[in-house]
Amino acid sequence: MLPLDSADEREINRKLEGIEKQHWPLRHHFELATPGKQHQVATRVQCEHQFNQEEYVAVAHAAIAPKKKSRRYRRVLGVLALLVMVLAGLFYMRPLLVARQAQQMGMWMRGIHRHNVQLGAYRIHYLEAGTGHPLVFVHGLGGSAENWLGMIPQFTAQGFHVYALDLLGFGHSDKPDVDYSIGMQADLLLQFLDSQGLQQPDVAGWSMGGWVTGKFAVEHPQRVRRIILLDSAGLRYEGVKPSVLRPTTLNELSFMMASLTPHPQAIPAFFGRDMLRAMQQGDWVVGRTLQSMYTGKDLLDDKLQNVKVPALIVWGKQDMVTPLVIAEQMHKSMPQSVLYVVDGCGHLAPTDCQDRIIPEMKKFLSQ
Repeated sequence: MLPLDSADEREINRKLEGIEKQHWPLRHHFELATPGKQHQVATRVQCEHQFNQEEYVAVAHAAIAPKKKSRRYRRVLGVLALLVMVLAGLFYMRPLLVARQAQQMGMWMRGIHRHNVQLGAYRIHYLEAGTGHPLVFVHGLGGSAENWLGMIPQFTAQGFHVYALDLLGFGHSDKPDVDYSIGMQADLLLQFLDSQGLQQPDVAGWSMGGWVTGKFAVEHPQRVRRIILLDSAGLRYEGVKPSVLRPTTLNELSFMMASLTPHPQAIPAFFGRDMLRAMQQGDWVVGRTLQSMYTGKDLLDDKLQNVKVPALIVWGKQDMVTPLVIAEQMHKSMPQSVLYVVDGCGHLAPTDCQDRIIPEMKKFLSQ
């Protein structure tokens, strides 16, 4: 039971005094009654006494109950305030962790599921959603399957069975000590299609993922129905320095974003620090991949003409990482291809300009 404070006691005593005054006439009547009447009065007094005790208890509870409710309410508010403070602190220290949890909830609501598959010695993570003709998404350097979350529901609604895999070394897939060459990733893509029983899916690749997709189409033309290359690498060119894609400070992070999009948004310092922390964890894989790229052994110059399947080439006009000249060369090498240039967009066109790109992709895949 909660202890009473002075205000509680004063309120109870005031009400009890009222009860005493209410029953005083009955006791006075007993004292003046004849002996014959005293028994009847005594019986009434006993009943009144029992009622009196019950009324005392009711008065005490009535005085204490509001205090209990008030204190319980204050406790609940205190717990909620503490919870809000903890969540705010967590978001400040690890905003990406909070964002991933929200992302996971969104995936669950949209019917996007996570899976893992063992391909030889390596465990590969992928996302899967929808039913219908298979469409496989391949992410870019430093990216992951989650880069396609904005597009996946758009294509499942169009009757596609969508797969988005984490390439070896990225996202939730294994990160072994290998060279991470484009050829190795293309071989991994073939193993993934075999594991899912996909004979002729449509394949879309972004940036490095476009390079992987192009190489796969060159080497295994019978295993793909259509390809989509979005701001793709794969040809020899002079672009931004590799160091731009490996920032270690907030200033370098801002410069990288300005290279990726013509309309970069300011990144809060606490969010930028968490981004840098996450990027540093996978930086060695990015470095190993870039080192393999610059050997030139997997370049697609003079090879894309061997791709005979329908191809859609999508490019941000202001792309500084993989300039528009690459798209034009790819289009020239594949006369059957369609080139779609998005003005006002850079290397992040697949996310920044989805409202224009997705309709073109849908139209191409429905032909």
